[in-house]
Amino acid sequence: MKLKRLGYVALFSGSIASSAAFAAEYGTAAEARAMLERAVAELKKDKADALAKFNRAEAGFRDRDLYPFCAGPDGRITAHPTEVGTNLKEMKDQNGKPFGTEMFKIAEEGKIKEVTYVWPRAPGTQPIPKVSYVTKVDDQVCGVGYYKQ
Repeated sequence: MKLKRLGYVALFSGSIASSAAFAAEYGTAAEARAMLERAVAELKKDKADALAKFNRAEAGFRDRDLYPFCAGPDGRITAHPTEVGTNLKEMKDQNGKPFGTEMFKIAEEGKIKEVTYVWPRAPGTQPIPKVSYVTKVDDQVCGVGYYKQ
């Protein structure tokens, strides 16, 4: 009986360790929101310097699969690991959802809102549910997204 209990304890401990490893491998909702809040503060201090930091992944602005992204009023992405220059307003997920247009519609200065869509987690190609927290800072629509899986 004691061996059986030890087996359950070991199994339970292993599943907790696996969950912790998964959580440590990818960013969480709370971490994404916190990064966006830090990005907003940087943008308010010096927009050009902040966008450069985001693009160079400096000052803690790249953490596992979390990173800030921004786009100017014309929709052109000004900060992103791979999409600088792409028009965010024209981007759609693999289901055809125009998430970039939605981000521009709902982004408001001083408020953080959510946009849900599907997008592959690099380097993969399989679409995964993703939530991006978005806001507006001056003329920039910015966000940080996390994957729900």
